[in-house]
Amino acid sequence: MTHDGTSTDVSTAGKRRILISGASVSGPALAYWLHRSGCAVTVVEKAGAPRDGGYPVDIRGAAVEVVRRMGILPQLRDAHIDSLRCTFLDAEGGEVASVPPSAVAGGVGGQDLEVRRGDLTAILHARVRDDVEFLFGDSIETLDRCGQEVDVTFRSGRRRTFDLVIGADGMHSHTRRLLFGPEERFHRYLGHCFALFTMENTLGLAREAVLWNTPGRAAALYAVGDHHELHALLAFHRPEPPSEALRDPGAQRDLVAGVFAGAGWQVPGMVDALRDADDLFFDTVGQIRMPHWSSGRVALVGDAAYAPSFLTGQGSSLALAGAYVLACALAADRDHTAAFAAYERGMRGFVAVNQALVDNGAATLFPATAQALERRNTMLRDLTTLPSAPVRPAYSALALPGFAPVP
Repeated sequence: MTHDGTSTDVSTAGKRRILISGASVSGPALAYWLHRSGCAVTVVEKAGAPRDGGYPVDIRGAAVEVVRRMGILPQLRDAHIDSLRCTFLDAEGGEVASVPPSAVAGGVGGQDLEVRRGDLTAILHARVRDDVEFLFGDSIETLDRCGQEVDVTFRSGRRRTFDLVIGADGMHSHTRRLLFGPEERFHRYLGHCFALFTMENTLGLAREAVLWNTPGRAAALYAVGDHHELHALLAFHRPEPPSEALRDPGAQRDLVAGVFAGAGWQVPGMVDALRDADDLFFDTVGQIRMPHWSSGRVALVGDAAYAPSFLTGQGSSLALAGAYVLACALAADRDHTAAFAAYERGMRGFVAVNQALVDNGAATLFPATAQALERRNTMLRDLTTLPSAPVRPAYSALALPGFAPVP
């Protein structure tokens, strides 16, 4: 298929037609496995091309096996960032502890992967771009579920009919909103807000992260290589989400600047860089928790169904594993109702144990009180004297089914 969605395939007659909304992680991963099972797959993405950039993401446990089965593990190993250390600082910028990233995350050194989100997206897209139809620069406008099909109207005005539709369009999923209603019904706010942006690497950081904390405030700089650019994070505790700022970039900049007024270390320079950043991403820290991930002929996967929040470090891993389990269920049963039920049975427990990691993540990255911050710092100092941190079993708490393509 060409990148503008024009089919170069001969025919899709007799194949199950499936539309996937979203071309980030779970979308193209699902497209790969559905194509393998003999489906005619279309992926629609509102961006004009595969998304570049973005904060680094982790691939751990069960997800490593998924990408191995996809045949992209060697490429992801080549893209692996291999961060050397994570240094935690106090309010004055003094070092509290410097530890390997795996000591904090509880991962497996030499097996887990950390890659730029844009690299992961590009590798997934390259794996499927010649086999499935991509419609970039478009999105779903309406879904009409009638009988044995789903009639879809796109924002561009085109209309198409599919047998199934899968929403893989992220935490703020439009597909979920069309199908189940407002996000507020399923969003669990976790008490923090954050701003992500890039800035110049004036500190000479390389393959490392530096995290500054005071109670309820955190600032991080992350160098993914020897580049001139840093990923910057400013996060803060807030009992209620700042609804007034979520859709106003100017209000977001003002809010963050006010919260971090008077902060030490490199924070004033970070706030100045935020003012000028053209890639600012501001959001609340939250999870998506739903009683069901499907309705009729439409289902959700990845963050659209069960975003765990970045505090767990498991968003991309859940997306990859969920795409695989969903595709296996659809390949094993032509009855979509039974397949969607099998997908939920297969993933529910894995999602639950990973979403439960959020409390550990918040305690490590964003202690909200002086007492919590001191407990965190004591834990970090102890880590420097331990040979290794225990691996978190949640990362591999999923028995992946075998994939059996439909003949």
